[in-house]
Amino acid sequence: MDLGLKDKVFIVTGGAKGIGEAISKLIAAEGGITVVAGRSTEDNNKTVEAIIAAGGQAVEVTAELGEPDACKRVIEFTAQRFGRIDGLVNNAGVNDGVGLESGSPEKFMASLQKNISHYYNLAHYALPYLKQTKGNIVNIGSKVADTGQGNTSGYAASKGGINALTREWAVELLPYGIRVNTVIPAEVWTPLYETWINSLPNPEEKLAAIVAKIPYERRMTTSEEIANMTVFLLSGVSSHTTGQIVYVDGGYTHLDRSIS
Repeated sequence: MDLGLKDKVFIVTGGAKGIGEAISKLIAAEGGITVVAGRSTEDNNKTVEAIIAAGGQAVEVTAELGEPDACKRVIEFTAQRFGRIDGLVNNAGVNDGVGLESGSPEKFMASLQKNISHYYNLAHYALPYLKQTKGNIVNIGSKVADTGQGNTSGYAASKGGINALTREWAVELLPYGIRVNTVIPAEVWTPLYETWINSLPNPEEKLAAIVAKIPYERRMTTSEEIANMTVFLLSGVSSHTTGQIVYVDGGYTHLDRSIS
């Protein structure tokens, strides 16, 4: 299926690793131009080089996205380089463990700053260009907004806010033909997830217990499966889909995990 992305320009935040890397590569594989935005120039360049080696188009822009001015620079860089922006994938974030008991008001606000502020800031600065192209926004959320996790108030609040912003923006941007959707992962095997598992005293046992609770096929979701849904929503093939919160999680969030 031709998704119609050829030579269209898409910004992917946190686009150098894990889910973001998979999204960046798939956009390019479908003929789009990926702008990989993140804090590590080295990581960004590795992904860009891999995309170019595979015959795709990509550039990197290094930015600390928790800073509003950095978000503005990402948009300005992209607009100046390509003259257009067709889509924004808000993906960057970190489950930073700022809990109610273990955290503090200062840490909570810092967590919101790093996990949700750039979703708004990038969308705000990109809006004039998205209006011109009737582009769209795909946010990457988390099942934590629905299920809770414990000891991660800042991250959970951010992800809940992202769901709310998705519906709010979908309404506000209807007059401009701009679609806004969110993709919700649950248990996805990424380098960060692997690092977390391996930090535990019993990593293999813990991983087996988690996988056993994923209803569909008793396996982790892959980054590529999140990318598939994200890029579909970016494309015109999903032309009448907006304001949706789509779960790509093997049924983890909503199905009865006691099913054997």
